Amino acid sequence: MKKENRKLAQQQRAAERKKKELTRKFKKFLVIFIPLLAVLLLVAVLVWDSVRSDSSDNDSASSADSQTDANSGGTDTSLSTDSSLSVADGNTVNIDYVGTVDGVEFDGGSTNGAGTDLTIGSGLYIDDFEEQLIGSHPGDTVEVHVTFPNPYTGNPDLSGKDAVFTVTINGIYQ
Repeated sequence: MKKENRKLAQQQRAAERKKKELTRKFKKFLVIFIPLLAVLLLVAVLVWDSVRSDSSDNDSASSADSQTDANSGGTDTSLSTDSSLSVADGNTVNIDYVGTVDGVEFDGGSTNGAGTDLTIGSGLYIDDFEEQLIGSHPGDTVEVHVTFPNPYTGNPDLSGKDAVFTVTINGIYQ
């Protein structure tokens, strides 16, 4: 009987070790899985919120466009590349530019071909920049000569320096 009892005790210990090993693996799985699940849920919520936000922004923009269309008699504002048009004070234009000081491009002095919208006369650019675009046409490339103010907070290294911007008029909003 002793041998049978010993064998039974060994089987019980083996079953207990197996149970402890399964419990340890399950705890390890939970330690990894729960934080991973939390991160995935957080990402899903952020993406969902972003999509919802973009959708509401588009709805707002569409509503604003509809309101603008209603106020302007149903005409749509679009970028015109008609070269017979001339840039005038108050026009909104789309431009690309590359700025240089002493023939060298400087940081922040280029649209990198992405284009940017500018309302002529808004005063958002350096003095005389916008005025030098008046009279040009879509497709024209204009050299704009300016002097950075002193001090110039946008980039102190440019303070008081003369610059040349090569500006391409992509179009005029109609």
